[in-house]
Parts: sequence; C-alpha cells; structure tokens
Amino acid sequence: MHDLIEKNSSRLEYLMRAVDVLALYVTAQTASMLRFSSALEAAPPVHMMLVYFCCALAFMLLAQFDLYNSWRGRSLQNMFSQTALAIVILLSAGVVFSFLIRQSDQLSRLWVLYWYVLSLTAVLCTRIFLYSALSALRARGYNHKRVIIVGYGATGHELHRRARQQLWTGYQVKAIHACTAKSALTEGIEQLELLQQIPAAVMRHAIHEVWLTLPLAESAKLQDVQYLLRNTLVDIRWVPDTSALGILSHKTVEFLGMPVVELNTPASGGVHGLAKDMFDKLFALSVLVMLLPLMLTLAALIKLSSAGPVLFRQPRLGLNGRRFDVYKFRSMKVHTEAAGRVTQATRNDPRITPIGNFMRRTSLDELPQFINVLKGDMSVVGPRPHALQHNDLYKDKLANYMLRHRVKPGITGWAQIHGCRGETDTDEKMARRVAFDLHYIRHWSFWMDLKIIIWTAFKGWTDTNAY
Repeated sequence: MHDLIEKNSSRLEYLMRAVDVLALYVTAQTASMLRFSSALEAAPPVHMMLVYFCCALAFMLLAQFDLYNSWRGRSLQNMFSQTALAIVILLSAGVVFSFLIRQSDQLSRLWVLYWYVLSLTAVLCTRIFLYSALSALRARGYNHKRVIIVGYGATGHELHRRARQQLWTGYQVKAIHACTAKSALTEGIEQLELLQQIPAAVMRHAIHEVWLTLPLAESAKLQDVQYLLRNTLVDIRWVPDTSALGILSHKTVEFLGMPVVELNTPASGGVHGLAKDMFDKLFALSVLVMLLPLMLTLAALIKLSSAGPVLFRQPRLGLNGRRFDVYKFRSMKVHTEAAGRVTQATRNDPRITPIGNFMRRTSLDELPQFINVLKGDMSVVGPRPHALQHNDLYKDKLANYMLRHRVKPGITGWAQIHGCRGETDTDEKMARRVAFDLHYIRHWSFWMDLKIIIWTAFKGWTDTNAY
C-alpha cells in the first residue's frame, strides 16, 4: 500500500490541487447564494472574474505553503494555520486584482468574507478527510514507512516510544544503532553494533527513512553516517539530541542567508508575543473595571486594619532581567527587613493582619498586579516573579533557573495551578516550581494561557499552601 501511494504521489498531488480549485469555485457560488440569493453569474462581472483569477492562481500558490506535502508526523494545528494563511493571501491577491482593473467599487466585501469562510472550511474538510483516511490505513498496518534510528540516547528512545504509541503516523522502527551499550529492544527490531552495518540494514529491511539522533558528544559521527548512506536512496532526518542543554527552543530560521537553530527563544516570542501582549492588556483592563468596587473595599479595610500604605511595592525581575516594582495589597503590618534579606510568610505569621490573612488565602492581594500588566511589566499568565534575593540564591543552585526571566512574569501560571504556591522553604519545592515554569515557557500556546486562566478562576484562588 505504501509503494502504491508513493508511486502515485505526483498524481495524488495534482488531484488534490484540482479538488482545491473545485472547492474554491463551488464555495464562491455558495457564497453568492448567501449574499445575492442568486447564482454568481447574475452578480456584477467582477465577482466571476475574481473567481477565475483566484482559481488559476490557487493551482500554483497553495503549493508554496506546503499544503500538498506529506503531513505524516507533523502538527495538525500548523496545517490548519498554513491553510488559513494561504487562502487569506489568495483572496487578498484577488481583491488587489479588482483594484488594478478598477472594478473594486462593484465588489461585495461581504461576499468575499462568505467565500473565505466557506472555502477555508471546504479545504480543511478535504484535508481532514484525507488525513483521517491515511491515519486509519496506517493504524491497520498499511502505508507504513520503515525506519532505522542511529543514536539511541534519550531523544532516540523518545522518538521510538512515540512511533510505537502513535500508530496513525505509520512509522515502523526496524533497526537501531546505539552509541553506547546495547539497549533492550522489542522483538523484531535489529540492533546494529557498527555504523558500517547500516547500509546493509537499509537494503535488508527496505528502509524508507533514517533518523539521526546522535548525542552531542557523538556528533562527529554525522559525517561518517552521511558517507555510509551516500548510495542509499532514503530520507534522512537529523534530530539533534539536545536533552542535556536545557534549551527553550530549537526553531530553525534563516539568518544572514544561513540556517540557524535558535536555542533560547521562548515559544511566546515574535508575532505570538504581540497577540499575547494585546490580550493581556485587554484582559487586565476588563478585570480592573469590573473589580474596582471590590478593590476599593479592600483598600479601605487595609487602612482600617493597620497603619501604612494600601499598596506594597517590591522590586522584581521582569522580561530579560529588567527590574520593575510589583504591586500587591499590603497584607502585613509595616516592618523593617534586614538589609539584603526577605523573610517569607510562614503559617500563623504574626506580621499578617486579619484582612491580610484573608487576602493571601484567596489571592486577592495579587489584584493590583493587573496594573503591572497594563504597564507592560507583567503578563496575566507566566512564571511568578520571585524576590531578588531568591533569584540570587537559586540561580546557582538550580540549573536553568534564570531562564524563567526569558518571558514576562505572570499573575498566575502553570506552576500555581499545579499546587506550587506559598512558602518555598526547601530547594525541592523551588525546583518543582521552576520545572513547571520551564515547561510552560517551552510549550506555550494561547490555549494553554486560557486553560490556566479558567483553572485559576474556578480553583486557583485558594490553596492550603497559601498563607
């Protein structure tokens, strides 16, 4: 089945291109029925001209967005976003074309919007159908690709585990070469002791792909493997084993005309970061407006409970180590700390006022930090900002501790919804909190932020560790 699909891959690609063009034409007509309650031929001529122009352009343009390459093992979310972007650019080119021929004044913008939504839905549905059909075939043992893994360290083990669990990707590991000692393997997988055995194994198992997952210490073997595979017509994937680096990312970009791997760029950088920042400010403004009566009430109770200011300010490290003052409602009696020392609140701490105790248990003392979000110092979701003294203490104790500051600190975070709140009186507690923070930074998505906000709203305000 794999050979049949592989032999006809070019025909399948052109068939998919034709299906996409047909989908564009049909959805344009459907959009006309919604907008004009008639066939598109009865609308002003510019609409039909636009359809012919976009259909002709789509046959070439959509291929530039990898829409016809194999998505085996790749992110569906990325496929959806690529498809949406491709159709936006396609229809935008059509609108520009209407300007160039001076017919834009007769063009219905609402029809263009209907056409975009319908065409995107149609193209995505065809992709989902094809993806589901191929995944079903692979899960039943068809359309498989046979693989050799070279370098069976942490990354090699993880790739093998995912290939076994995600049967719908259709990868079968037939042999491995471990750089160190022999590894325990399931039956039917050959273990290659020498690199020189790889070419023969490729022929013996009719291998389609070789995955290079060599640890950094063994990276010198890459050239040897490349030389050995010079006459084998297989796909070679290099998956650098970076598990020992503690990196934040491994995105490949073009820099000065050369491919460069970015190791320390957070997932929330670039355009995604702008969207996150915009959401933060809108969300913070909404919260401050809605909770203004509550905040004024708390401010009055704080003034009545003890002498001192309503707001407590303390320096923290923000994005890339920039200092800022974090705001909180004052929950303790005014006291003086020894120079260079911050005493964390403990259970039944005598410094905490009665209203302060309530605010700390319900996290209401954190509400003024939405002002920090509006100022751009903080985000709604992110690693909690620690006292400067704690940063100095743990940056040398815990590996990668300072990577927390590659993003803006947050009012709530992945660590907090997993119970990491309150006093960090042991290194183990801080290490657990940092591990959650780094997981968030590496795997950030807008949906992850929404999940954390919803979880915090319903379950994250109170905790037995908060005092």
